[in-house]
Amino acid sequence: MTRKKISIIGSTGSIGRSTLDVVRSFADRFEVVALGAGSNAKLLSEQIAEFSPRIVSVLDAPTAGALEALLDRKSARLPEILYGSEGYCAVAAIPEADMLVSAMVGSAGLLPTLAAIQAGKDIALANKETLVAAGELVTEAVAACKVKLLPVDSEHSAIFQALQGNHREALGRILLTASGGPFIKATREELETVSPEAALRHPNWSMGPKISIDSATLMNKGLEVIEAHWLFGVPVDQISVHIHPESVVHSMVEYVDGSVIAQLGIPDMRIPIAYAMSYPERLKTSYPSLDLFRIRELHFYPPDEEKFPCLRLAFEACRKGATTPAVLNAANETAVHAFLEKRIAFYDIPGVIRQVMDSHTPCLKPDLQAILTADAWARDEASKIIDAHTLKK
Repeated sequence: MTRKKISIIGSTGSIGRSTLDVVRSFADRFEVVALGAGSNAKLLSEQIAEFSPRIVSVLDAPTAGALEALLDRKSARLPEILYGSEGYCAVAAIPEADMLVSAMVGSAGLLPTLAAIQAGKDIALANKETLVAAGELVTEAVAACKVKLLPVDSEHSAIFQALQGNHREALGRILLTASGGPFIKATREELETVSPEAALRHPNWSMGPKISIDSATLMNKGLEVIEAHWLFGVPVDQISVHIHPESVVHSMVEYVDGSVIAQLGIPDMRIPIAYAMSYPERLKTSYPSLDLFRIRELHFYPPDEEKFPCLRLAFEACRKGATTPAVLNAANETAVHAFLEKRIAFYDIPGVIRQVMDSHTPCLKPDLQAILTADAWARDEASKIIDAHTLKK
């Protein structure tokens, strides 16, 4: 059997590490040909030693130098080391690869993902910001280049699986589940003074800091609403969010006849990653089975958009379209970074996003340059708001 050749951007992050665990478990099925990472040179050097990629890329020149110093010069096969956006695009579009696992966090994953699509690579997409910022451009490129765009997020994988074998015109609505994050039982007053450390403690999933904060604010679910809109061609008003603390039902699809099909499983990202990488096959894994007799009860609640206004902002951005989702995402990334640095409070995150969105004049039918310009403008505008807020303290 010929092994599928995989490139990964975001290899040292949570999804990237889980992807490499799948490759490790199915070494007869997959081969890693390229890796892209941020600034964790030590972990990337260990991944290079194990998987022998042909090229790698890191955040910047200093990290590239640090990585080169860590590599074993006696190794028979050392990769070419690149850095920056051009390096990530080279990793994503490497000729040898059959598929890119797009697992970078944030809108930095947009250009490499587009490069891979244009190079004819199938995409296993974990980088939801790519579709949030440029959903129309990306889906048009996927259609033009005749490649597959396969979801990795557990929720979108669940929807994708629930749609198999059914006609899209029979789709009624998408029921997107959300764990609710660490603060689902907290009061608004308690959230006023919550710390980054508390916000990072997700009850069910192990994720990186940015996604963990997005989960705590429910912005992660808002971004997933926009992602689902583009992945499945569903109007935003046919997508609803259901809080489901157990994280067992990963999402549901309701059809026009009233039937609801759900996908269930343990909260382990290796399962949807393996499905995307092997589609349309399913790999026989050794991951724990779902034990419903032990769980016994599953709960579902409507989201509280007063307590979690980021979700409402995301729905609003999706309805407005144009460059508004890109601005929402960029302002959120900037505000989350400031919260993690303890420069702003938890509820300042939606406050910053609201101000940036209110100041934005959308560019209708934007091209790539217009999206990148809107992204840069929103980051600058959010930074100004945060700096002014900090000075007031």
